Amino acid sequence: MAGKSTAQLERKGAKDGMSTEFTVFAKIKPGHADALRKVLAAMASPAADANAHDAVREIGTLHDARHVIFDNDTQVMFASVFDGTWDDYIDDFAKTVVGDRFGQVFQHCEDFPGIKDPGVKNWFLERQERAAVFISSYPDLTVQQIWKDQHVNEAFQALLDTPEFREMLDNPAIAALKATPEFQRLMEEAEA
Repeated sequence: MAGKSTAQLERKGAKDGMSTEFTVFAKIKPGHADALRKVLAAMASPAADANAHDAVREIGTLHDARHVIFDNDTQVMFASVFDGTWDDYIDDFAKTVVGDRFGQVFQHCEDFPGIKDPGVKNWFLERQERAAVFISSYPDLTVQQIWKDQHVNEAFQALLDTPEFREMLDNPAIAALKATPEFQRLMEEAEA
């Protein structure tokens, strides 16, 4: 594949609704498995995790991600699920602490050009494999929508616990509203 431009290489990730999977397999440089393990362990520390979570929130498109060393310490897999386009995903992460993390991991892999190198997209594309099966539990929701739903739910749950809300439920003026299937469902969901 060498010589093809990034524009010519297929974006292989399988889609399910709003989400796309991204799975890359790279060969670990001989003798680098232990160093790679140390990098991954440092990334799993609470302080590093907090920085990565801040960057992931800033970008707002990553559902999940993981690294796995396998095949007798000769390969590493990176897999993630994201919203938006493949190019935006790579570009957004290259601008944050997460891009630096990618660089720290993949510097231990053969032929990695560096996260800021213009050829890095080709490097990922040449090592990416499309998932044979990819299913999302929430295909119609982006990360941003999930966060919004979470915030609305937290606010609603807090409202349910106020004496003013409980008092309002006893008000005969809202009897018709309380009798609707939508209100009943809302209250059932809130109590579940």
